[in-house]
Amino acid sequence: MSKKIQVIKYLFFDIIGTITAWFLFIYYRNNISFGKSAAELIQLGPSSKFIIGLILFVLFWIILFSLAGFYSDIFRKSRLKEFGNSLGITLAGSLILFFVLMYFNTPLPSNQYFKLYYILFSLVFIFTYFPRLIITSITIHRIHTRKYGFTTLIIGEGEKALELYNELQAQVKSQGYRIIGYVETSSKSENCIKDIIPSLGNVKSIIKIIRKNDIEEVLLALDSTDNKSMLKLINEILSLHVIIKAIPSLYDYLTGRVKMSEILGAPLFKISLELMPPWEIKVKQLMDYFLSFFALLITSPLILVICLLIRLTSRGPIIHKQERIGQYGKPFTLYKFRSMYLNAEETGPALSSKKDNRVTPLGRFMRKTRLDEIPNFYNVLKGEMSLVGPRPERQFFIDQIINIAPHYIHLQKIKPGITSWGQVKYGYAENVDQMVERLKYDLLYIDNMSLVVDIKIIIYTLITVFRGKGV
Repeated sequence: MSKKIQVIKYLFFDIIGTITAWFLFIYYRNNISFGKSAAELIQLGPSSKFIIGLILFVLFWIILFSLAGFYSDIFRKSRLKEFGNSLGITLAGSLILFFVLMYFNTPLPSNQYFKLYYILFSLVFIFTYFPRLIITSITIHRIHTRKYGFTTLIIGEGEKALELYNELQAQVKSQGYRIIGYVETSSKSENCIKDIIPSLGNVKSIIKIIRKNDIEEVLLALDSTDNKSMLKLINEILSLHVIIKAIPSLYDYLTGRVKMSEILGAPLFKISLELMPPWEIKVKQLMDYFLSFFALLITSPLILVICLLIRLTSRGPIIHKQERIGQYGKPFTLYKFRSMYLNAEETGPALSSKKDNRVTPLGRFMRKTRLDEIPNFYNVLKGEMSLVGPRPERQFFIDQIINIAPHYIHLQKIKPGITSWGQVKYGYAENVDQMVERLKYDLLYIDNMSLVVDIKIIIYTLITVFRGKGV
């Protein structure tokens, strides 16, 4: 299975469909507006206005479909869900285009406007959704008949792993799992699956195993109650953008965590990072890049002044570089304006406080106004951070936090941010206990992630900056 070829198929038929819809819509609009027949329109030939309109029309729909996630996870589509998404996106997109097109059109009776809207919606929906439905149906059929499959790994031992394997193999309609082996979680426990599928190693080398075998999906069949180890394992696997599914426990059923996606499939629930709808994720990324570039552009004169002041008021580099832990536990270099004296951490890592003698007078002002964090926008442009997300910490402090609150690792599901709900609600933490206290706000943010929440946090952060209450 080639993902690129499949995406090209969807794009090709969407482009053909939108071009066809544009031609038919323009014909219908000109027919009711000017009474021109198809023959007359052909004789006139396409004008430059018509060609530009066609290009913009096609680009509009392709971008909208992309934001809606129509070209992502293309081998795991639900026809019912895709129908609902296509219907909603086409209705909304047609409404936007309708007002744009009518603004440049000759005034018509009100009943004709409604007809034009329904025609526009119907044409786009018919010529884009149905080709997509055919491609999706063919793909699903090939998955069910085991012509297509996803390289799958089972992590677990004992009866649970064996039961899961036997259940998947016994399915008349395959869910697409092409199981190539299993990974041991404990060398001490008795393993009853080793004679059926090959063992590829143990969890200590899970990253190497997944990369070596091009694993696409991981199925967890574990009895382990060690939540800390489990979270660490899941976090490692998620960093490779691999789909993880697990056998739900009785607790998962009782708390309603298990969401059924396959009527005839095995009872597995997906451990997902889809904390926001696909279109919101893409808009959030665009907002990150655009606002960060804009922020660096408009603050460029201020950046020059700050650089000069740092150089004149204390010895040391202008930019302070520090290793922080980002999404999926990956380290990255955080950039900030230096706000402390040179060699301020000679005795080891330490958190700053309101009366920290290591902070320079200029640094104290920069921290109150958050000006020291302006270089963070460069981290956003590099794709290491977001505008809004949990603040990145050093591994030294993360290890201490996890000993108290293992669920801290959930914060690494998303990119760290320049500002966060925890920072807005709680402020800077001066010790590990305060970090743990602030953690609840960041976890609450993850559970309620949306563009609206991000915008609110950005607004509250700006208020904090202008009031000079950053510390």
